[in-house]
Amino acid sequence: MKYIGLHRQIQRNNFNSFLLLISFPALLIGMFYIIIYFIAKDNASEYPDDNYPTSIDHDAMFLSVVPFILIAVGIWFLIAWAGHATFIRLATGAKPLDRKENKRVYNLVENLCIAKGMKMPKINIIEDDSLNAFASGIDEKSYSVTLSKGIINKLNDEELEGVIAHELSHIRNRDVRVLIISIIFVGIFAFLAEVAFRSLRFAGRGKKDSKGGGAIILIAIIVTALAYLISMLLRFGISRKREYLADAGAADMTKKPYALASALKKISADPYIEAVENRDVAQLFIDNPQVSVRKSGSWDNLFSTHPPIEKRIDLLEQFA
Repeated sequence: MKYIGLHRQIQRNNFNSFLLLISFPALLIGMFYIIIYFIAKDNASEYPDDNYPTSIDHDAMFLSVVPFILIAVGIWFLIAWAGHATFIRLATGAKPLDRKENKRVYNLVENLCIAKGMKMPKINIIEDDSLNAFASGIDEKSYSVTLSKGIINKLNDEELEGVIAHELSHIRNRDVRVLIISIIFVGIFAFLAEVAFRSLRFAGRGKKDSKGGGAIILIAIIVTALAYLISMLLRFGISRKREYLADAGAADMTKKPYALASALKKISADPYIEAVENRDVAQLFIDNPQVSVRKSGSWDNLFSTHPPIEKRIDLLEQFA
């Protein structure tokens, strides 16, 4: 098998991620097209011999609705894009780490950034004795590395340097930006699926405009649920390989793959951050911090955003 360098792998993964990101709006438009098709078909059934207004034609109806869909999605996206840092900070309980408070962490981050010609990101801390870390942000002004109190206190310098290098690799590879975009899109599909499900609960409380009203709502639920499932699979396709590449990037940055492997072993024993309840935010961490996910069965593992940490450790130890 022909060897592909790390830089080439990152380029290929970024291109594949770009294609997957394009799939999100395509999936959204396709979902609405199917729903509008059945709505138009239901309305047309009230007019015998195909003698119904052209406005009920599903193509015309779809084209008339598309601008409103795009505007609504655009507003949602802009709000989420602008407020993502605040949302993540609230969801994790992270606070800025002052340089005077921990010069050791700042020196490790600063040395790695200087070596790679990177602008130093903000450093945050989560007051939790468990071991975990994540990177976030969409540009140099918002990039940050967040470490738990436990990971700072329980890892030696080489191990902590490996973890920080992993998170800096996510920033260098633009992983954090791509993941935040995917989280926003998946959130849109989750919201639409919830709206469709709630509509079914209230469908029987009032008079129906047509006999097929209940069926239309049921179809909307099925379509939005499938779209939500597909959007999650697209997100998994984006995030899984990026963990391997960030591990490889950290090993290349520090020249100490054994140190990150040792850190991952310690992290896997206690990654549970109590403050993290949001599944979308949990995928940003170096290892999933949710107890419920770790204790779940193989079905949930099939839809995991992270590759098994044991495989990541084995790969790193091969180069140690």
